[in-house]
Amino acid sequence: MIVLDAAFFMVAGPAVIFAGISKGGFGSGAAFAAASVLALVIEPGQALGVMLPLLMLIDVSTLRPYWQKWSIRDAALLVAGGLPGVALGAALYTVAEADVFRLLIGGISIAFVAWQIAVARGLVRAATQALPTWAGALSGVVAGFTSFVSHAGGPPAAVYLLSRRLSKTQFQATTVLVFWVLNIAKFVPYAALGMFTWQTATANLALAPFALLGAWLGVRAHRVVPERLFFALTYVLLGVTGVKLIWDGLF
Repeated sequence: MIVLDAAFFMVAGPAVIFAGISKGGFGSGAAFAAASVLALVIEPGQALGVMLPLLMLIDVSTLRPYWQKWSIRDAALLVAGGLPGVALGAALYTVAEADVFRLLIGGISIAFVAWQIAVARGLVRAATQALPTWAGALSGVVAGFTSFVSHAGGPPAAVYLLSRRLSKTQFQATTVLVFWVLNIAKFVPYAALGMFTWQTATANLALAPFALLGAWLGVRAHRVVPERLFFALTYVLLGVTGVKLIWDGLF
């Protein structure tokens, strides 16, 4: 049962604002944490059901600022892999061990950040080419699956997109487009699994202003943060979310 009391809003409000800031300005890598935070005050399944419409609201509110600023090739590649990943998540949701995937994605995220730090410091020589097409499609499949089971599709998508050396706005716009499509694709199977109820709908209405505020703050932050700092923050968020995924997978 979802009780919309002061304790609920003290936990859920900041979590949803954080999700909006992450999705609206910094590639959505850490937005999944909002569902984990919500699970502190409501059932985990309810937390996923509450967050999806809010994430979709954030997607819609951030499409206009980034409209046609994305890398359509990279977005199409991630979506092409992501849709089968969502279907796989829907098929295996009731039997899949999500912790295995949390550990896998967390490890990949941390390894990627460590690699970028090593390259920046001259400890290793970077490859001159971005990750190949098959890696983008695979990232999309993993992003779609993990997005379905835990709203944690941001890190695998970020690993591929960061390798593409996009500008900060291209990177952000591409993630907005990709997860706008994938979140729409998740809605029907979520409904079929009974994850939406009148209680989650009531919580959505109550938390919608927090989602919109977070998205607005994220877009404004994206515009004023210098490109070098933007990617530094993105790497930090990717590393933090990698640690969080590993922690969730182990404990």
